Amino acid sequence: MKMNTFQNPILDIGPDPWIYRHTDGHYYFMVTRGDRLDLWKSESMSGIANGAMKTVWTPPAEGLDSRKLWAPEIHHLGGKWYIYFTDNNGGGDDARKIYVLENEHADPLEGTWRMKGAVNTALPGLDGTVLEHNGKLFFMYAGYGHFPKYGSAVYAAEMENPWTIKGEESLLTKPEYDWEHQGGMAINEGPCFLKRFGKVFLIYSASTCWSDDYALGMLTAKEDSDLLNPASWSKSEKPVFHKSVENSVFGPGHNSFTVSPDGTEDWIVYHAIPVSEGGSKQRSARMQKFGWTADGNPDFGAPIPAKVEFDVPSGEK
Repeated sequence: MKMNTFQNPILDIGPDPWIYRHTDGHYYFMVTRGDRLDLWKSESMSGIANGAMKTVWTPPAEGLDSRKLWAPEIHHLGGKWYIYFTDNNGGGDDARKIYVLENEHADPLEGTWRMKGAVNTALPGLDGTVLEHNGKLFFMYAGYGHFPKYGSAVYAAEMENPWTIKGEESLLTKPEYDWEHQGGMAINEGPCFLKRFGKVFLIYSASTCWSDDYALGMLTAKEDSDLLNPASWSKSEKPVFHKSVENSVFGPGHNSFTVSPDGTEDWIVYHAIPVSEGGSKQRSARMQKFGWTADGNPDFGAPIPAKVEFDVPSGEK
């Protein structure tokens, strides 16, 4: 591979990739590992899998199901680090909850991760995330409760602290279109956010993660609107990021966003499957640069092929 280029995937087995760029100049990265929570740290986004890595938490002998830790995300809130992850406590779908860990150390690879408990969501669910906006902290997750019509939908609520919801939850998006019903179940999950040009964008994953047609949908709201009011959001009728048969990328989704080291470029990090009908066990972590339309909406383009050289993020050493 040439200097100053990278190739996808950035991690061969990397479901549900989450990347966070902190003010210390490092990128922090997590993926679903099943029985543990691993955290990577690197100044390089494209080389994140070669950065420092540490298992920062494993379940206790009793309590959580040590085989089913999903969709971890690391956030820095109020001067402390928090990890949100999903576990089903040894039960089935109706036992899924989002748990929160806290670490006061400046370096999340150091210090002690302490369990704060499960977020007090109204429904069983998964894929919890947080958004700081206009002085408030919002929690959003994929909640169950409407089987058999659909599997999950995205709910939102305000938080009184990083592990506690206050007030009622709002349903922001549920599966409505055919492309949200692929793979045998109707799913909206994996919410995450972009803020730009006076707008807030809620990007979510739709259909089943093992399906070729797993894809990203988008809701858009004005930044000064009430984000808990479903009427504040408009929903795209078509997916904004989906499979590319030509590029041999299937089921792209469950993503996160970050910026290049110099802050001039926007990047999406996501998982995808390299072959049609390859299934969820082949999900690898990938990344690519994206742009914006003239009217100020994200333009993700098509998922780029694997094993092809592309320029590394601007400012990356």
